[in-house]
Amino acid sequence: MTFDPLSFHETAVGIPSHEDVTEMREYLVETLDAEGVDPRVDGAGNTLATRTADGSGHGEAGGDDGPHIVCNTHIDTVPPHVPPEIDGETVRGRGACDAKGPLAALLSAFLDAEIESGRLTLAVTPDEEVYSTGAAALDLDADGYIVGEPTGLDICNAAKGRFEGTVEIEGVAAHAAEPESGASAIRAAAPVLQAIESYDETVGPPEHDSLGRPTLEPTVIEGGAATNQLPAECAITVDRRSVPPETQQGFREQLEAHLQSWIPDSMELSFEYTERETPFLEAFATPADSDVVAALRDAGAGELRPFGAATEASYFAADAPTVVFGPGVLADEEGAVAHAEREYVRRPEVERAGEIATAAVESLLD
Repeated sequence: MTFDPLSFHETAVGIPSHEDVTEMREYLVETLDAEGVDPRVDGAGNTLATRTADGSGHGEAGGDDGPHIVCNTHIDTVPPHVPPEIDGETVRGRGACDAKGPLAALLSAFLDAEIESGRLTLAVTPDEEVYSTGAAALDLDADGYIVGEPTGLDICNAAKGRFEGTVEIEGVAAHAAEPESGASAIRAAAPVLQAIESYDETVGPPEHDSLGRPTLEPTVIEGGAATNQLPAECAITVDRRSVPPETQQGFREQLEAHLQSWIPDSMELSFEYTERETPFLEAFATPADSDVVAALRDAGAGELRPFGAATEASYFAADAPTVVFGPGVLADEEGAVAHAEREYVRRPEVERAGEIATAAVESLLD
C-alpha cells in the first residue's frame, strides 16, 4: 500500500467541511480509489468501502465467512474553518483531532490490515456534528465497531447519551393588577425548576459504574409577552446527559410524571423532545471483556475509560460491541481542544493510532 496517513491528514485539515462535506468526501473517495478500493456513497451521504479475506475491495457487503468489523468516523467539522498550520510534530486547524486525525488512523487500519477471515468495512459519515442522518441510515450488521474520535489513544467503551426537550407550562393570562384572576405560568416555573433539580434524587437511574451520575440542566427559559400581564405560557428547555439503562422513551415519561406533581391543579404541564430528523444519542456501555476492547488493549492502546462527549457510537452499540478510539484529545490542561480555535493533534499520535487500530483489526479478523 502507498497510503501516507500524515500527508492525507494534512490535506484533509486544509479542506473546509464545516458547511459542506462534498470536497472532503471527494478527497476521501479519490484516496480509496488510488489504493485500489472501490468505494461508494450511499443515499445518506455515507462513504462506504469493504475489504474481505479474499483480497477484494468494494463498496458492497461480502465475505460472510467470519466476523464483520466496522471502522467508523465522520468528515464534517464544527464552524468556523481554521486553516492548517504545521508546528513541528503538531498539526493545528479545524478537524485536526475531530475527526480527521482519527479518520487518517482508521484509513491506515482499513488499507493496511491483513484480513485472514471475514470482512472489514469503512463507514465514514457526513454530519455527526449536527443530526447524524448518515449514521442513523447505516445498517451494517457488524460484530464490532471502532469509532474514531479523539481519545488520547485510550479505549472508550462507554458514553453518556444526550436528550433535549422543552417543558411547557400552561397557566391563565390575566391583568397584573388582578393576579388572583389568573394563574402565572412564570410563577409556576420556580417549583418546576426545583423539581428538575430533584429529579435524579427521586426517580432517576442509579449511578453508573463508569459513567457516574446522569445530569439534567435547564438551559433556556422563555415566557411572557407584556409587562402588565400574567403570562399564560412558560417554556423551559432542558439538557439531559443520560446513563444506562435509561432510554429516551423512559426518560420522557418519568420526567413528565415527576414534574406534574409540582404544579397547581389550575395549570397544565407537558414535556416534548426537540424535533429532529434522527433519534437522540442514547447512552451505551460495552463490556470490558468484549473482543474489540481486548484487541485494542493487546495492540497497545491506553486505559479503558468512558468517552467525554456524546457520539455516533451510540447508534452502533445496540448492534454490537462498540468502542471509541483515536488520536488527539477533547481538552488538555490549558482548556478545550476539539471544537476550539486551538484545535490540534500530534503527528506521531496519528501514526501510532493507525498502528494500534491496524493490529486490533488484524487480531479481530484473524
